[in-house]
Amino acid sequence: MSKVRVALAGIGNCSSALLQGTRYYRAQDEATGLLSYSLGGITPSDIEFVTAFDVDAGKVGKDLSEAIFCGLNNTPKFCDVEETGVRVKRGPLLDGLGKYLSRVIKPSGSPEVDVAKELKDSGAEILVNYLPVGSTKAVQWYAEQALKAGVAFINAMPVFIASNEPWAGRFEQAGLPVAGDDVMSQIGATVLHKTLIKLLHDRGAKVDETYQLNIGGDTDFLNMLEEQRLVDKRESKTSAVRAMTPYPVPTRIGPSDYVDFLKNDKVCYIWVKGRYFGNTPVTIEAKLHVVDAPDSGGVMIDAIRGTKIALDRGVSGQLTSLSSYCFKHPPVQLPYDEAKRRFLAFVDGKAER
Repeated sequence: MSKVRVALAGIGNCSSALLQGTRYYRAQDEATGLLSYSLGGITPSDIEFVTAFDVDAGKVGKDLSEAIFCGLNNTPKFCDVEETGVRVKRGPLLDGLGKYLSRVIKPSGSPEVDVAKELKDSGAEILVNYLPVGSTKAVQWYAEQALKAGVAFINAMPVFIASNEPWAGRFEQAGLPVAGDDVMSQIGATVLHKTLIKLLHDRGAKVDETYQLNIGGDTDFLNMLEEQRLVDKRESKTSAVRAMTPYPVPTRIGPSDYVDFLKNDKVCYIWVKGRYFGNTPVTIEAKLHVVDAPDSGGVMIDAIRGTKIALDRGVSGQLTSLSSYCFKHPPVQLPYDEAKRRFLAFVDGKAER
């Protein structure tokens, strides 16, 4: 199997976990954290990073293997990463740094590169977007560069590209696949919340109201203190949970606070109130504590491999089954088990997309 040539936009904790994961599984011929070790004949070690973009002065110009541990990145190191030969390039700032991030991240003084040209010259097949939450203009700009360069686009952030019909239509017209939006963690708050709501509904109970609160200590949570950058994030998480019932449920979901000493740990609190036989009340309270970036690393490896399969088959536009399995705000919301079944059917060539 030939390599899957990937470009990264945003060299934060998620990029760190993703890069470490591709190295970790070189020596671990097992599938913990993945759909399978080989997906469509592609293993994690077949993923090759060929170019990368950021604005942080502490990362730009460094080898990717060094940059993932620089700046304010604080996800744990779980695997050594050899020098890649890929230097992080200076991308455009646009709205990438909000009110709080601009206080702690110094933009590089290096000149901005021509991203579309760099994508072409590097031979990238897929661009993975890991920009900060709320970077609407910047995410759309990178999506535009992917179209110009003729590469597939995977949108890990809650700015709606794959689930936006006009944007998805442009990728389809260009003969390119697009997947997203807002990457789902393997065992994350949204997956757990969806599962609890679906459980009650499947067992014949009525869900009356629910909320989810999250705290963490990385730059993502610091950035999300800025309420106006949260609109799409709240919509992404809320729509995923609400899709589990055929009736509306009063729901409040979203980041609650930034606690710096938690670092890349994320703590989630979920509360559900409902009724079962005889209108007897029931409440569920759950607490989930995870390390955030590795929690979505395996999901992104699966998303990259699925997108490569689509490229090789000439599938363009929205990758609906992949997106439903791997992302919080896909074009089509599905229960987790159904999304997994459809994605595997696509991988096996039994479904078109």
